[in-house]
Amino acid sequence: MPRCARLIVLLTAVAAPAMAAPPLPAPVTEDDYRPVRLELVELGRDLFFDKILSGNRNIACSTCHHPSLATSDGVSLDLGEGAEGLGPDRHLMEENRPEQFIPRNAPALFNLGARQFTHMFLDGRLEEDPERPSGLRTPLEDEMVMGFDSALAAQTMFPVLSQDEMAGHYGENDIAKAARQGLITGSGGAWDLLAGRVSAIPAYQTRFAAAIPEIASGRPLAFTDISNALAAFMEAEFRADDSPFDRHLRGEAELTGQARAGLELFYGKAGCATCHSGPFQTDQQFHAVAMPQLGPGKAARFERHQKDTGRARVTGQDADLYRFRTPSLRNVAETAPYGHAGAYADLRDTVRHMADPATALAAYDPAMARLPAFEAARPTWAVLEDSDEMARITAANEVRPVSLSETEIGQIVAFLESLTDASSLAGRLGIPETVPSDLPVDRLPDPAAAR
Repeated sequence: MPRCARLIVLLTAVAAPAMAAPPLPAPVTEDDYRPVRLELVELGRDLFFDKILSGNRNIACSTCHHPSLATSDGVSLDLGEGAEGLGPDRHLMEENRPEQFIPRNAPALFNLGARQFTHMFLDGRLEEDPERPSGLRTPLEDEMVMGFDSALAAQTMFPVLSQDEMAGHYGENDIAKAARQGLITGSGGAWDLLAGRVSAIPAYQTRFAAAIPEIASGRPLAFTDISNALAAFMEAEFRADDSPFDRHLRGEAELTGQARAGLELFYGKAGCATCHSGPFQTDQQFHAVAMPQLGPGKAARFERHQKDTGRARVTGQDADLYRFRTPSLRNVAETAPYGHAGAYADLRDTVRHMADPATALAAYDPAMARLPAFEAARPTWAVLEDSDEMARITAANEVRPVSLSETEIGQIVAFLESLTDASSLAGRLGIPETVPSDLPVDRLPDPAAAR
C-alpha cells in the first residue's frame, strides 16, 4: 500500500482508549503549487483591485472576492452591475439597477493556484484539456485563444464578459456591447478593448514591459497577459497551507479537544472525507447533495425557469443533474454563506444539511440565507415553492444520511475551524492604497471612523 506509507500517524487523544487513527492526507508541500514571479504578482494585485477591468469602471475583481470578506462577499447571492458597496452593505444605485441577483454564490479563492485545481467554476465549465490547442476547454470552444498560463488564469477573464457581473448592460459601454454581440476574442473584441484600456495607462504598460520581454520588444499587451498576472497574484496572496490542521499533518503540533474529536468524525463516522479528500479536502469531482436553490438560477436570457442543474448544463448528461464541484475547505469557517447558491449562512447548519441532505432540504427555512436588500424581478424562492423541482433535486441526492448528535456536529465545526490559515486571511501584499487607473479602491468601512 504505497499511499498508506505516506500518511501521517496520529497520536491517540489524551485519556481516550487506544484505536486506529483515521487515514489522513499527506501534508501540502511546495510541489503542490506552481511557481510565481513577484513582478507578475504585484501587477496582478493592482489589477485585482482596479475597476478598469469592468465595462463601466465601477466593479473590480475584489468587489465580489474581497480579502476583508475572506475572498468572497459575505452574502448568499450578490448584486453586480447597478449596485455599490461591499458584501452585506452592497446596495442599489439610483440608475442602471440590476434585474436579478448574481445566479451563484461567489466562491472563495484560497489555493486555486495549486496544480490540483484543473476545473474552474462550480460546474467545471472551464477545465484543462491537453487535447485542445489552447490546452483548455471553455464555453468559447474553438474561439479560445492561446497564452493562458493555467485554468485559473483563463477563469479570471469570464466575469468581465458577464453583463450582470462586470461588463454592464448593452449600450452602456463598448465592452458590454462587444460581449453582447459575441465579439470576445480578436481585434475589437471585448478582451482586446480591455487590454487597450490597461495598456493606455503608462504605469501598467511600463510594468508589463519590464515583466514580459516580448512586450518590451514591441508586442502589444494582450488580455492573456492581464489574466496571467491576476492568476499569479491569487496564487501567491491566497495560498492557504498553514492552518492548525496543516501543522498537525506536518507533525509540528497536534490537534486536541473538540477539533481532534471532529477530525475523527470527519475522516470516520460522518464520512465527510468520501468527497472532501486529498490534501485540499476535495476530490475535484461533482456531486448532487440536495442543496437548496434560491435566486434566478442558471437560465439563458430566453428561458423563464429558475433552476440550476449544475454540471448537467456543461455535459448535457442526466446523470450530472444538480451536481456541483466539491469545494475545498481551507478557511471554510470564514467563507460563509455555503452552497452553490449560498443557502446556508451558518456553518453548523451546513454540516447538519450534509448529514442528511434530503431531510434538510425539506425543512429548509429561507431565513438561513443572507441576502442584500433587493426585490428581484424573478421571485427569489420560486424553486423552493415548486414541488416538482424540489422532488427532482431530492431524487438526485447522492449522500446517504448519517446520524449525528448536536455535540458531534459541534465537534465537526470545531475541526473545520482548525482549517483556518490566519496568514492567508491577513494577506501577504494586502490591499493597495491606490491603483494605476486612479479609480477608487473598494474597502470595508473602518468601524473606528464611525465612532
